[in-house]
Amino acid sequence: MPLTVPSSGHREPALTTPATTTAPATPTTPTTNTTATPPRRQPLQLALILVAAFMVVLDFSIVNVALPSIERELHMPADAVQWIVTGYAISFGGLLILGGRAADLLGRRRMFVIGLVAFALASLAGGLARDPALLIAARVVQGAGAAIVAPAALSLITTGFPEGPERTRAIGLYGAVSSVGFVSGQVLGGVLVQLTSWRAVFLVNVPVGLIAAALSPSILGPAKARAATVARATKASATKARAATTAAAAKARAGRAARRLDVRGALLITSAITLIVFAVSQGVVLGWTSPLVIAAVVVAAAATAAFARAETRHPEPLIRPALLHRKGLRDGTTLAFLLGLWNGGEMLVLSLYLQQVLHESPLITGLIIAPQGVVGFAAGVIGPRLAGRMGVKRLLVLTAAAAAAGFLVLTRLPATGYSPILFVVTLIGFGTAGTALGSTVLASRGMADSDQGLVGGMINTSRQIGAAVGAALLPAVAESVGGGLGVSGDRAAMFTAALAALAATAVAWHAARPVPVRAAS
Repeated sequence: MPLTVPSSGHREPALTTPATTTAPATPTTPTTNTTATPPRRQPLQLALILVAAFMVVLDFSIVNVALPSIERELHMPADAVQWIVTGYAISFGGLLILGGRAADLLGRRRMFVIGLVAFALASLAGGLARDPALLIAARVVQGAGAAIVAPAALSLITTGFPEGPERTRAIGLYGAVSSVGFVSGQVLGGVLVQLTSWRAVFLVNVPVGLIAAALSPSILGPAKARAATVARATKASATKARAATTAAAAKARAGRAARRLDVRGALLITSAITLIVFAVSQGVVLGWTSPLVIAAVVVAAAATAAFARAETRHPEPLIRPALLHRKGLRDGTTLAFLLGLWNGGEMLVLSLYLQQVLHESPLITGLIIAPQGVVGFAAGVIGPRLAGRMGVKRLLVLTAAAAAAGFLVLTRLPATGYSPILFVVTLIGFGTAGTALGSTVLASRGMADSDQGLVGGMINTSRQIGAAVGAALLPAVAESVGGGLGVSGDRAAMFTAALAALAATAVAWHAARPVPVRAAS
């Protein structure tokens, strides 16, 4: 489930946050937090941030249950329905790092409010859509709004709570609420679709988003930490404070001139992701030798190359090329991509299977899938203890293998009637949550504190890209093998997910191998 995972830094014993969420890493530099919120305001601020996080995460899963109803009412072809999920995942994953950088440069509260308003208005457009193209476009804008809200919300927590137990507890609540939001989406989506209409899964976001945006200025308040710091310095020494303030202002102006939003980089990487997902989803329909598919792959490769060149020249790139030489970061982002692929595709295929093959109601569909999220939440809670006892790399081998085993069992999905086989979704939930936790720790361990936020953004982006590819690939496999009829296509999709989990197991196994120590020359 495509969500936000807080990074835990490089020390394993400090792991205390659930792994079922996805978010930029929390810096661990032991500096004084001059922007910490007064204790009386903290509960209100945290509650507002958690409501926003719940809404964004809820939207990942609440729409899955409504897909068959949308397909019937809007007369959408089966291969087009996936873009309701994929469009959201593409814009969210492609713009996540840019959204975090915008929050740093333009103001966290400002971007938080802008993201909430954009998300709410896009939800309104989606709920009122009468045309499939308008609905997909609304989902893309929703993803962009979520890419602004998610990093701004987490940075509001990390700057509003002092480092230590308070911040750890706040981030833990952030992760727990995100996990509950994903599970709730499966059930709430079924209730809304069954009792009202599929449009309700979009319209429910509108009042929540707009009310949260309206309350944000009064609850979050303006950031005046620098002014307070200057005032304290003035009391100590007016002359020194004026000199220091002048120098700091000049430095800040120079820094702002150098730090520009990497809009070009974001557009290039988002274009590349969009074309890659298009090629994957249409390759099985049009044929892999289709000129359109080949053209998409070529242009995606060109956009990726242009992105790599742009990142080496931009003063504030989305991803610094030097970081890609770190083995832990490479392994961690690879694992995040693979778990995003199996998780994003599996949820979509299972939802369609339960409603179209077993003819279950949307509500029952949500209740059958919900245990996966519940077990994932539990795995996020106990995961840090397991990592402390057996080590993060061994935990990764265990959890990735558990997910692979669960998917291999699901290759025997029944053609009719409910089967206990479906209980293995709990095994997949454990494997997904544990892999999310381990991949974040593996990527962030040993990195400088100043790079932890960027590492968290890279992990989250890798997972969202994987989810976008999975949401396109697995339904495409199911459609290609089964032709939209029977269970054979869904079984093939589960086998494809098992291959992704087995690949993750191999990556984790390689990462767990001891590195020989070279003798000093």
